[in-house]
Amino acid sequence: MDELVPVQKQKDGSVVVSGRDLHDFLDVKTKYADWFKRMSEYGFDENIDFAVFLKNEKDDTAFGGYRKITDHAMTLDMAKEISMIQRTERGKQARQYFIEIEKRYKNQQSQLPTSPTEMLKLAINSTLETADKVEALNTRMDEFEQNAPIDPGEYNYLSKRISSEVQNYVVSHHMILNQKQRSQLYKDVNRGVKEVTGVKTRSQLRKKDFDVVDRYLMNWTPSPATLMIIDQLRDEAKEQERLF
Repeated sequence: MDELVPVQKQKDGSVVVSGRDLHDFLDVKTKYADWFKRMSEYGFDENIDFAVFLKNEKDDTAFGGYRKITDHAMTLDMAKEISMIQRTERGKQARQYFIEIEKRYKNQQSQLPTSPTEMLKLAINSTLETADKVEALNTRMDEFEQNAPIDPGEYNYLSKRISSEVQNYVVSHHMILNQKQRSQLYKDVNRGVKEVTGVKTRSQLRKKDFDVVDRYLMNWTPSPATLMIIDQLRDEAKEQERLF
């Protein structure tokens, strides 16, 4: 049977449905909060027919990451009734789907293990499944943390490192540069930062980029093209001095 709307089995054996998932499947045009408020007026009670919870939703803004939104865990009975209330083809499909889900879980309940061997096997499988879920959750959390924007302190550190590396290069090569020439070195190092991290601007740097940029700055030297431009600017400056 195709999964029209995701369902989740609880520890007590009951099955719940996300209000937002059902709202999406039913293709309701009304905003979720307004729609659910109206649906709950059909005699449904909180903590009996549904429970409120917060979940993370991917933030599509420039900063990325996640934001918390309100959702509702509904019983199958509530989900079936709400689907019927819609009086749409999708509502009929959802109601029939939940009826089939209910039958399937009732059959599973009747097939629960009874012997000690069967119960032990079930416990082992459950432990392995939980371990897999924990590992997957830890992986997702690591990815979330690594993709978070770098904090102001880290950003300031990298900015100072860039200035320091430029100054060290100028001093070690006994260069006397005007502002226009020095700016070419900053352009060079910033261009390299964007290339090794894949960002368009330094403000888009993520936690995972911090060590990459730090290693890059440790080995940075300006490109031959940049050094040639600096020489050209020096020649231009000398020519202007000669004319004036």
